[in-house]
Amino acid sequence: MPDAIIQVEDLHKNYGSVEALRGASFDVREGEVFGLLGPNGAGKTTTVEILEGLRTADRGRVSVCGMAPERAGADFKQEIGAVLQSTALPDKLRVSEALELFSSFYERRRSVPELVRRFGLEEKQHAFYAHLSGGQKQRLALALALVNDPRVVFLDEPTAGLDPQVRREIYDIIEELRQEKKTILLTTHYIEEAERLCDRVAIIDFGRVIALGTPRELKESSAGTTRIEVRLAKPEDDGALRQLEGVTDCRAFDGQYVLHSTRAPQTIVALVKHLEAQGNQLESLSIAAPSLEDIFIELTGRRLRD
Repeated sequence: MPDAIIQVEDLHKNYGSVEALRGASFDVREGEVFGLLGPNGAGKTTTVEILEGLRTADRGRVSVCGMAPERAGADFKQEIGAVLQSTALPDKLRVSEALELFSSFYERRRSVPELVRRFGLEEKQHAFYAHLSGGQKQRLALALALVNDPRVVFLDEPTAGLDPQVRREIYDIIEELRQEKKTILLTTHYIEEAERLCDRVAIIDFGRVIALGTPRELKESSAGTTRIEVRLAKPEDDGALRQLEGVTDCRAFDGQYVLHSTRAPQTIVALVKHLEAQGNQLESLSIAAPSLEDIFIELTGRRLRD
């Protein structure tokens, strides 16, 4: 098994009375894509910024590439690349100029023409930053993060706010980096992103890691259950729905009810009979295998995007 290139132990960080991190611990192995999955405000960005050396933890220990980010200097910056939640460059800076400028900061450099080509920026290499679309700006941010051929790449919400087509393009780039054996730590609140891209995932909530493993391992922790999502004509008591045959859990979200059942056919029959007795009607029903969001719901009682 590859050695841990990132280590996080009992990490704490407060902003005044707000506890952003409450003892988070995990490690990232060299060459893997590791995801921090959780809702907004869970502590993902704070964790990444401490690992990048942009913030100092109140308590705990972190190590990246064998160095402590808060004490490391120029040597540390040579080994990492980062895409922050938002990238802001001067409006009149051209794409090729930005890449040349960032490249000059490092001892180890990748070819600027190669990066322009790889990230599909040939037609925009002489364009001003202000004239780029959101997707082009994000592709440029990724290119800038790789100018020094880093060992570790931090991606903080790399596809937030992008349309589905651009999001898929970013996924393809991350897959390519995986093939190059780059170590990637990404934060996300998109379930499909974590399931598609990550070798392992730490689910984080209120500053704590509440589950850790491969997407398959985490979903298998709900093995034997089926997710049943229903929308009803009238509200129901979720306590009554929880009593239906086979149901292990039931939560109400945005006018829908999410049930987890160990015997889906029996649960559906019991649900229909219950609704008939209550004079209620079933408007929609969907059935699926458990997802990472189901794990989050089971552990917290909330959806990731609540």
